Amino acid sequence: MNDSEPPVPSSAREGRLSHAVFQLARAHRSRAAAMLRALDLHPGQELLLMRLFDKDGQPQSALLDSVGLDHSTVSKSLRRMRDAGLLTREPAEHDRRAAVIWLTDKGRALREPLTAMWRALEETSVRGLSPEEVDTFIDIARRIEAALGDRDCPPPT
Repeated sequence: MNDSEPPVPSSAREGRLSHAVFQLARAHRSRAAAMLRALDLHPGQELLLMRLFDKDGQPQSALLDSVGLDHSTVSKSLRRMRDAGLLTREPAEHDRRAAVIWLTDKGRALREPLTAMWRALEETSVRGLSPEEVDTFIDIARRIEAALGDRDCPPPT
């Protein structure tokens, strides 16, 4: 830790890695949110758009599963995006209770600006890191994510 960094709170000293992950996620989310605001998007909407760029016309349930967010968060985001003219929500042919999500022309037009934003966020995030350090970080992050998602290893009590 350098002198300009605030000290880790005493109650988090036995969870230094967890505290560092939290701080990193917060800083990354904050920078991304500012960049998304410039595109008139709310955080999380970019994830839905990216999934739709790859496969337009998805059932809402598949979209929900692909982004790993809870149902109410996705529903609220989709409603906002529909109101902003970025997508349409239509009943599925096979089941009128299910919804299929389609991009509008306005939504599809965000592909390049969103790709550029994501690239700029990446460039900022890895500034000062070597390609090898980036690869190592990604590997470690994925291993931590897998450990956190391991259902066979319950959290300590």
